Amino acid sequence: MEQLGNLTIYERTAADKVYERAKDAAIVLTNKTPISPEVINKLPSLKYIGVLATGYNVVDVEAAKHKGILVTNVPGYGPSSVAQLTFALLLELCQHVQRHSDAVMEGKWTRSADWCFWDYPLVELAGKTIGIIGFGTIGQKVADIATAFGMKIVGESRTQSDQSNRKNFKWVSLEELFQVSDVISIHCPLTPETKGLINKATLQKMKPSTFLLNTSRGPIIVDQDLADALNNNVIAGAGIDVLSTEPPPIDNPLFKAKNCLITPHLAWATKEARTRLMNSVVENVSAFLSGKPVNVVNK
Repeated sequence: MEQLGNLTIYERTAADKVYERAKDAAIVLTNKTPISPEVINKLPSLKYIGVLATGYNVVDVEAAKHKGILVTNVPGYGPSSVAQLTFALLLELCQHVQRHSDAVMEGKWTRSADWCFWDYPLVELAGKTIGIIGFGTIGQKVADIATAFGMKIVGESRTQSDQSNRKNFKWVSLEELFQVSDVISIHCPLTPETKGLINKATLQKMKPSTFLLNTSRGPIIVDQDLADALNNNVIAGAGIDVLSTEPPPIDNPLFKAKNCLITPHLAWATKEARTRLMNSVVENVSAFLSGKPVNVVNK
């Protein structure tokens, strides 16, 4: 990036510091720092905003478009990493690897009268049905891995791409997906239609044995409703990488929910995925400077 122009890096920038730091910039790159319409309208030199992520809701793209400012994102850098964490969460729910390892280290196996023990139900994935909500690049990666485990797959998506190559797959309605799935994995974007999609009513449609996974966006799930469902055995467990507010308040109800695994929004963050991300950011800026912009989200 330094080879493309004069580069200044700020590790973190509070909202009230954005204008001061960006006032002379033609190009602004942001990860989670919001670029508001007020700031956009006050930056006379700004021509380009690059979002260092796939989601670009931190930028008011319409305000930028009105000012003739291009906004780009970075699609497709992390599907393999997100799918990998999805199954890391699922396998932990099925095998309780960390809990059993901790029990061994604490001496429980040494004290056991038998040659083995297990403290939690162990679940085999082969033959189970996984319901995938959102069947884009990430959802399809998850389906590939599920196939390797011998799972049946049902999918729901706004656009139903050709999946005739998958002999273990069928498209279903959300209603049917909730009812038939042993595992439900969320990979859809956050929209007005998907916000709060997983709530008290939809959770009650699931099997008591269902595992729910979310590596997409936190507000798709109503946190309190999921906590209540877990604590009242409406579903069996959850593995989530995202929450409705991030960082979460200490009183988030899911922190005390039964059989709930929570990771701190790290599905995207393998070194390999971050390397692809930064390479794509450089390519985006280079393409803009050459007059042939790519990955523009506000054409």
